[in-house]
Amino acid sequence: MEAREAERTDERRQFALPGAAPLAPMPARREAVPADSRPALPERPPSHPPVAVARGLPATLRRALDGELERGNGFLFAPVFMAAGALSYFTLAAEPSFLPLLLSFVLASGLAFALLSRPLLHAALVAAAMVCAGMLAGKVETWRAATPMLGSEITTRLTGRVVRIEHQASGRVRLTLDLVATERPQLRYAPHRIRATARAAPEGLVPGETVQGVARLMPPSGPVRPDSYDFAFESYFSGIGAVGFFLSRPERVAETGPPDFGERFAAWVEEWRGRMAARIEAQIGGPEGAIAAALITGIRAGIPEEINEALRVTGLYHIISISGLHMALVAGTLMVSLRAGFALFPSLSMRRPVKKYAAGAALAATAFYLALSGGDVAAQRSFIMLAVMLAAVIVDRAALTMRNLAISALIILIVAPHEVVGPSFQMSFAATAALVAAYAAWRDRRERRPRASVSRGLPAAMLRTGLGYAAGLSMTSVVAGLATALFTAWHFQQVSPLGLVANLAAMPVVSVAVMPMAVLAALLMPFGLDAAPLWVMGQGIAAMNAIALWLAERSAFDATGAIPLTAVLVLTVALAVLTMATSALRWAALPLLGLGVGLLAARDLPDAFVSEDAALVAMRLEDGRIAVNRPRPRAFTLDNWRRAFGGGEIVRPVEASSDAAMESRLAAAGFSCRDGLCLAGRGDGAVLAHAVDEAAARSACGVARLIVIADATAHSPCGRDEAVVFTARDLARKGSAEIRFGSGPAEIRFAIAEPYRPWHEHRRFSRAARGLAPWRRQERDQPRSDDQTG
Repeated sequence: MEAREAERTDERRQFALPGAAPLAPMPARREAVPADSRPALPERPPSHPPVAVARGLPATLRRALDGELERGNGFLFAPVFMAAGALSYFTLAAEPSFLPLLLSFVLASGLAFALLSRPLLHAALVAAAMVCAGMLAGKVETWRAATPMLGSEITTRLTGRVVRIEHQASGRVRLTLDLVATERPQLRYAPHRIRATARAAPEGLVPGETVQGVARLMPPSGPVRPDSYDFAFESYFSGIGAVGFFLSRPERVAETGPPDFGERFAAWVEEWRGRMAARIEAQIGGPEGAIAAALITGIRAGIPEEINEALRVTGLYHIISISGLHMALVAGTLMVSLRAGFALFPSLSMRRPVKKYAAGAALAATAFYLALSGGDVAAQRSFIMLAVMLAAVIVDRAALTMRNLAISALIILIVAPHEVVGPSFQMSFAATAALVAAYAAWRDRRERRPRASVSRGLPAAMLRTGLGYAAGLSMTSVVAGLATALFTAWHFQQVSPLGLVANLAAMPVVSVAVMPMAVLAALLMPFGLDAAPLWVMGQGIAAMNAIALWLAERSAFDATGAIPLTAVLVLTVALAVLTMATSALRWAALPLLGLGVGLLAARDLPDAFVSEDAALVAMRLEDGRIAVNRPRPRAFTLDNWRRAFGGGEIVRPVEASSDAAMESRLAAAGFSCRDGLCLAGRGDGAVLAHAVDEAAARSACGVARLIVIADATAHSPCGRDEAVVFTARDLARKGSAEIRFGSGPAEIRFAIAEPYRPWHEHRRFSRAARGLAPWRRQERDQPRSDDQTG
């Protein structure tokens, strides 16, 4: 009690006037009156019921939970539980029906409302309701998308209305088309929208026009390995039902019917974007022009792959992907410019809320930027986050708070819950949450630290400002890099060893010379005065490219290897607790961090991968090198596998002269091939075989532990105990495979499970999944079978 009275006296001294007499200490409290001598007072019900916590919890954790609930921080975890529900829905083994999800949500919500007087139980039920809400949102989005997907490869003559035109760095043109009609053959179950590449497009082609041509169409493929990026999943929610290429140059044809208002408006926006991108590339030229066009219009197809790879290796690729960084720079540039302009008129700036005017103008500018960039889902997410923060400024609330971030996440999870499984959503919210939490901790520490008023000259002030900017940029890069490293390793199996150095060197150029000039160029382009800002922008991008290329050449290989999902989930929970909790509850993140790191350390890397078409096989050798069965494997697939293996030199196959030569090479490195059979072995006795048909696989039954037959009509030629065998039909149904060799039979994990979810339902209709051989053109006098009509 004496310590408390001393604290009260210190507080009174803080508010004492200068020169006043010292304050006397507060008089001591009167002695407590015995309870039996005090008059009885009527009992009043408490305005807030006490927080009840389970008796088994330690006292420190109980007080921490009470404090979090009293501060209202439970709301911050609402999007976390809703995201967990959406993630659970999209990873279910089978498609659930509406009714159980709806009843679960209603039941959990009703119980939470009925148990308001039990705060801890109420919070648990609210969390359960948010999980059910996330699952229900995912179900609604899946039902709303309902994208028709092509079931099998087919060549047809198609007619389609152009939605988007993308000129690639290779010189080809990628067209996104709304399919109008097909013929020879006519598809009975045709997709609504497709994406196909062509060697060239008709001169002057613009969105909204109609083209026709013969094209080879294919269903969107599945993951190249389990837990990898699923093209079919993304295509389903993007409305793309097929991909392919034109066998001849598409031709412009007359419109088959007048488009509606929405189609005309979308075509106008796309035509506007295309013209802006062409003008920017013509003004700047080279890779710099392609990157400038990507930053302003969102069209990234023209960027050379060498630049793309350098930006990925150095951790700078986020600069050319329109995201929260670009939205913030656009809004910040406009707000600073407008407030500086308002400051020139003191009578206006002192009488009017010019900060709100600037925030409103920045909100309108970012909405325009969203439309200009094509309105991709990542840009929509960034716009929602920024719109919530700018709206907070307009209504006199703090902009950069964890609560605003939670509101943004809830909006996105309601509008597009499928984004929760993608790297863009996870990395952006992880980085933003970590930065907000770090800024709040730094601000609290700064407020507790006494301020020393020391007069400094202009050079010292400039030096201090520069050092502060560099320190802030460094800490921003470190905090955001640490928060997103987990998701980078999970989705891409890579990290950027020199990412901090690259961001420190490039971000000042981007923040000062690139994005402000991009805003100015977009504003001046209608008047034809954009040459000067585009030139400055091009110089800044050239400097950024030079930094990326120079550091990429000196960066070590950044492959991390595949990491287990359990470790990702545990570390994600630890990150959520660490960034959102404001009390001693943060200490609960430490055991989770330790568990996650332990799971990472105990991981077991895969030993082999098989592509979903059964054509490509890769095996990790004991010395870390990677053996492949094809001399020219697909670069994208092999690069993904290589990073999942943890890196390593690629070993090409060799042609063996005899069967004896093949068996003699089993202890050596790499595949040896002969007569349609390829064999590769390791020192631990694991032998992997790839055969073109059943006959070629028969001779490997007594040698290999696992045999892959690239024939959908084949059956296992081996006995039950001789080898594990799967065919092209198994892979067509279940997707690519991941293999681990142990002491017993090989462990196989496929990328896709049955029964199929809606985004994989089309797989059952392929010829390989039905056990049919690839289609070959029949003679003209033979009737066309139903298998050729998609």
